[in-house]
Amino acid sequence: MDIRKRFVGLLRGLGLHVVLLIVASTGLCGLRAHGAPLTVCATVGMVADLARGVGGQEVVVEGLMGPGVDPHLYKATSSDLIRLQRAEVILYGGLHLEGKMQETFQRLARSGRRVRAVTDGLPPERLIRVGQDGMVDPHVWFDVELWSRCTERVAEEFAAARPDSAVGFRQRAATVKQELKDLHQWVLTRVATVPKPRRILVTSHDAFGYFGKAYGFQVVALQGISTVTEAGLADMTQLTDFIRSKGVPAVFVESSVSHASLERIRQDAGVKLGGELFSDAMGTPGQRHDGYDLGTYQGMIRQNVDRIVEGLK
Repeated sequence: MDIRKRFVGLLRGLGLHVVLLIVASTGLCGLRAHGAPLTVCATVGMVADLARGVGGQEVVVEGLMGPGVDPHLYKATSSDLIRLQRAEVILYGGLHLEGKMQETFQRLARSGRRVRAVTDGLPPERLIRVGQDGMVDPHVWFDVELWSRCTERVAEEFAAARPDSAVGFRQRAATVKQELKDLHQWVLTRVATVPKPRRILVTSHDAFGYFGKAYGFQVVALQGISTVTEAGLADMTQLTDFIRSKGVPAVFVESSVSHASLERIRQDAGVKLGGELFSDAMGTPGQRHDGYDLGTYQGMIRQNVDRIVEGLK
C-alpha cells in the first residue's frame, strides 16, 4: 500500500482532535520523514546561494527575495510567513539589512525556530560604521574575503540541525570558502587595471563601502546605507558638482534601486552610464555572464567588477 495512504488512514483512525494535538505540539518538522533534506529559508539571494553551496544535496533552500527586490524596504507577506514557519533553519543577512523583518525574526526565534544571521561572529573591526549613530553597513558581501567567513556560521547552523551530516557541511563550507578566496584574488587583479585616480565609484545608494575598502575605490552614493531615506535636491546638486570636479567618467545605477535620480545627475554632469550593478539583490537565475550564472553570488560579483572596470578605464 502507498505509504501516504497508510499515513492518512492512521490519522483518520486517531481522530481530528488527536491530529491537531500532534501538529500543535510538534509542528510540521515533526512530520518530516527521517533522512529528508534539511529545509532552509533564506532572505536575500546572496544568503540563499551561500546556503546551497554549504548544504549541497542535503538541504533544500527556499529564498524569499528575488531579483530586483530591495531588502531594506521588504515586508514579509502571509505566504512568506508560512514558508518561514515550515523551515527548519532560517538564515538572513543581519546587521539590519532586512530592517522591516526584525520583529518577525525575533518572534520566530522566541517560538523555538532556528534563526540565524550569517554575519554573526564577523570581526567587529572589519565592519564599517557610518553616521553619528554608528550604524553598521550591512553590505558585507562586497568584500568577498569577508563574506567567505560567513560560510562557517552557515555550516555550524546546519550541523546543529543535522548532527549526522556535520562533517559534510563543514567540508563543503571549506570548499566554498576557498572558491571565494580565489574570487577575491580575481577581483584584486581585475581592478588593478583601473588607474588609481579613476577609482571613484558613484552609485545610487551606499551599498559599496566594503567594496571600496577592500579593493581601493572611493565610493560616493546619492543615498545612504538604507534606501528608506530619499535624496533631496541639494544632495543631487552636490553629487553633480563632485562628479564634474573630479572628472568621474561614469556613474552606475543599481538593479534594486530606482534609476531616475542618478540618471538625471548623469545627464546634468555630462558623463556616461557605466551600467547597472547588482547591489542588494542578485540577477535572474540562468542569465549568463562570461560563463557564470548571474543568479549566483560569483556571477553577480564578476559582472559588477567587469562593468566597474570597463566603465572607469
